[in-house]
Amino acid sequence: MDVQARIEQFRKMANDDPNNELGHFSLGRAYLDGGNYDGAIAAFQRALDINANLSKAYQSMAFCLLRLEKKDLAIEQLTRGVKVANDRGEMMPKNEMIAMLKELGAPVPDLSKAQANVPVSEGQVLCSRCGQVGPKLPSPPFRNKQGQLIQDKVCQPCWKEWMAMGTKVINELRLPLADPAAQRIFDQHMMEFLNLAGTP
Repeated sequence: MDVQARIEQFRKMANDDPNNELGHFSLGRAYLDGGNYDGAIAAFQRALDINANLSKAYQSMAFCLLRLEKKDLAIEQLTRGVKVANDRGEMMPKNEMIAMLKELGAPVPDLSKAQANVPVSEGQVLCSRCGQVGPKLPSPPFRNKQGQLIQDKVCQPCWKEWMAMGTKVINELRLPLADPAAQRIFDQHMMEFLNLAGTP
């Protein structure tokens, strides 16, 4: 699908449901791919207004700001993003944003006062999406590595949220899940919504 078609799809998704963080984040990514950095920044900011825990949105917004030669604003976003990723235990985006700060000659925030490890009891998880300790899924939703990752990292309420959002994604993007390409698109949206994108 070309970039303009993706922009139209995600713009419709975001307009139809203004509180759909995934719609705004995906719109931002499509704008970024199309070189519309101002549009991307606005979309990423809207996604963060809805869910300030989206560390990838800080990183993507910083990339756009650098393209627009707004170095100071990019450093601001990266500094916030590093703290969010650190507090949530998201090593990959944290390390990538730290590397970007170092390349820009900017100070890396002091993470030594990071939140203390939250106690997690048996049958609970520290959720990758909401950042809270919640009930664990009774079994993996899929019989593969991805399903196990979701059971280990996502609480039941957030998985229930995804089930509703996943239906919207299928309907809005008209995804025939029997098609492997459509399934990959669906999986990508799912992992971004659950804040697991880029998790090994």
